[in-house]
Amino acid sequence: MQRQGSSGGSVATHLRVAGGALLVIHLALVAWLTLRPLDVPWVTPPNLYPLATIRADLALGWPEAARRIGEGLAPLAPLGVLLPMVHGRLRVSWVVSLLRTMAAGALVSLGIALLQTGVPGRVVDVDILLLNTVGVALAHLAVVPAARARLRRRAERRDRPAGPQEDASQGRTPAMPRVGIAPWTDVLPPSAP
Repeated sequence: MQRQGSSGGSVATHLRVAGGALLVIHLALVAWLTLRPLDVPWVTPPNLYPLATIRADLALGWPEAARRIGEGLAPLAPLGVLLPMVHGRLRVSWVVSLLRTMAAGALVSLGIALLQTGVPGRVVDVDILLLNTVGVALAHLAVVPAARARLRRRAERRDRPAGPQEDASQGRTPAMPRVGIAPWTDVLPPSAP
């Protein structure tokens, strides 16, 4: 029984470590893609009005709007899966997990936007922050609740005791009656007068 618990803990540890490594790799890739200077002759002005860029994208037609909005949703979407993976808790409400992951995704997006202010050719767009956060939320909702439910069922099956009569290596064993402990007066030698 102890062995099963330790292997379950080992699997959880390996899952957290793998999630942490993937998270670091993903954030390094996002930083490389979003913080490189662009060699462009001109840049658009910063957008500080929510939904202005999304409205402008929608005015271009559905195929172009879908491409541009998808480009805003995709970069940080893996955080929706990787952050709960690093957290590694199976018994967390999906609402709490979603809110925590969205907040972390929004903070990462805000950090990238603030760092972009010093990068030539990059401008701040509040709609990208919104789209990045929605991308994190969509990825979380698509994967994490189902994955956690599956892992919980697997853990419950693993931790469920296999009946007292069954032992796979020995076959069926009879149930043994419980043996009580003798009272102390019967065990101690009689005292001398």
